[in-house]
Amino acid sequence: MKQQFFKDLTKIYQIIKSLHDEISSYYEGVKGKDSVKQAFLERFLDQIGLEKSEQNRMAVASRLITLRDDLLSQALKKSGFNEEEIIAKKEEAYLWVADFHTKIHQKLIDTIEDQKLLTPFYREIFRGTHEVGKRFSSWQSSWTAHIINGVNRDLYRYFNGDEEKIFEMLNTKDLHDLDEEGQPGDRSYSVIVKNEEGEYEHKAYSRAFATEVTEVLKALAEFKNNLLKLDDEVFDQQKVYTDYLQAVIEALAEVDRAKLISRWAEVDRCWMRVTAPLQIGHPLEYYEDHYRKAVALEWDLRIVNPESNAGEIKENISQMYQEMSRSLESQAPNATHIYDRTQPNVDRVQLYLGRPALYYGAEFCGLFSAQVVPNDENVTKEAGKKIFAFADNVLDSQKAKPFMKIQSTVFDKAFLDEGRELIFKRNDLWHEVYKITTIGHEYGHILWLDDDTERVMNRTGNFKNIEEFKATTGGLMAFFTHEQADLKHHILNDTIKRAVGLIAWRETGEVEPYYCEGLIHLHGLFESGILRFEKRLQIDRSDEAYERAKAWYTQCYHDLALHYLHKKDATQFLERFAQKEGKYWMPKDKTVNYFVKYYWNLHQDIGQVIDDESSRDEWV
Repeated sequence: MKQQFFKDLTKIYQIIKSLHDEISSYYEGVKGKDSVKQAFLERFLDQIGLEKSEQNRMAVASRLITLRDDLLSQALKKSGFNEEEIIAKKEEAYLWVADFHTKIHQKLIDTIEDQKLLTPFYREIFRGTHEVGKRFSSWQSSWTAHIINGVNRDLYRYFNGDEEKIFEMLNTKDLHDLDEEGQPGDRSYSVIVKNEEGEYEHKAYSRAFATEVTEVLKALAEFKNNLLKLDDEVFDQQKVYTDYLQAVIEALAEVDRAKLISRWAEVDRCWMRVTAPLQIGHPLEYYEDHYRKAVALEWDLRIVNPESNAGEIKENISQMYQEMSRSLESQAPNATHIYDRTQPNVDRVQLYLGRPALYYGAEFCGLFSAQVVPNDENVTKEAGKKIFAFADNVLDSQKAKPFMKIQSTVFDKAFLDEGRELIFKRNDLWHEVYKITTIGHEYGHILWLDDDTERVMNRTGNFKNIEEFKATTGGLMAFFTHEQADLKHHILNDTIKRAVGLIAWRETGEVEPYYCEGLIHLHGLFESGILRFEKRLQIDRSDEAYERAKAWYTQCYHDLALHYLHKKDATQFLERFAQKEGKYWMPKDKTVNYFVKYYWNLHQDIGQVIDDESSRDEWV
């Protein structure tokens, strides 16, 4: 039976790829290669009042395909809409995208049912996840309206943009959820609302969004009850799945703020016991809410690629981590303690390479290329973590996306062609780079963390804004200590492209940590002489340049590890490289600052423009 299950799983994996390609084909409507898809994009442009131009078609196609809204935001700003109008039109875009992708999900489920793929139990996993997910998507609009476009904007205005005062107020007035030890937690499953006296008070999700949560709870209960009627004849995980769903039900229904984090920690504990190749994803991350870290409304189903293999990434990370921890003992007496606490988490990682099969709620605002969870360090200490990596999805997306004018304006042809060679011709090398930079990044998140590290380092709200750099650089450090000659320059090129590309996310609040990561990378790449900017970007790709970059990253990671071991406020590290200019972090170094402003202005001007001079046809 297990053999047949994996045959069916392979078939479903290919169906999901076909559906992903179908979604990506809407790029063909941008330049009118497909008149039906062009008309589809233009109907939405009419709906939100944008001119029917190629650039605007690219903006809405990007929103539909990548699920990110940065290009759409720029298009709306360029068209002169004010802040309130942009919020309303982005909400229309969310509903449009959610409807489109939900229909794609239904098509997948109908195909699985019609062809009787998998067992009845796992067909119900697909169907039940979908029904719950639709309710999460309906809830997302009110969640965003209350937290992101409501309370958070009000706080920013009231304190005149002084975010340190916002965090001070939240701490002083005890407006955080409490962790399992009764201390202010590092995330929230509640919102704050003003009472009749004009003071902020807590409301758990189940109280603040009573109607929406009730609908989710009904769907979860039906899902659980349907699974209870079926046997898992393949992996014997019926009880594991149903215990997990029951834990989600109890967590969502909780009203006591002192119990919210502990309820969701129990969800994570139950979830860590789900080891089948179909993995449900629940509310886990909290990038969107900068102030109270309200956990986003994620809900999805992830499918494992039966033919995947991650190689030696875990072993390389572990060896690097052990050697570096020993070297830091004289400067940080707790280095051994934290190593002994976290290395078992690396050892116990459950790694799942595959694709997102179904996704809803907050994930219609952007899917991750990889993820390491849960974020609860107490649960991690007991059960480890899961890493999900969607390499196949990422590669397919890179193949499908048009070549953009901004790339050929900033980078020279030789540099771009080197990357395109991997994407279109050398997928074996592309996957090797992905393992080091992306899966290595996820392992890098696990290192240097004590039970209270995030809470202590996040006093002024910037922990996430250095944590993404820490993760990426952890993966790089593992590579530096286990170098492969044929990958060295591909790894450096990938880091350069990542650093430059992240500038485009400057005004996309939920991904500010990645934008800040890009600023730190750029500081190092300019300081070590890899990058220069003289009318256009100059890149030194010599062996000597690689060694200079390696030396810079090694020293910077050494300093960052000590910062974590000493649990210093994250803002202190970030301010080595960046400072606030108005609402946004900007580089301290004058040359880097100039380049970031140059790229940002370019992004606003031609970020939606397809490069007509570089032909994809010669690569595809």
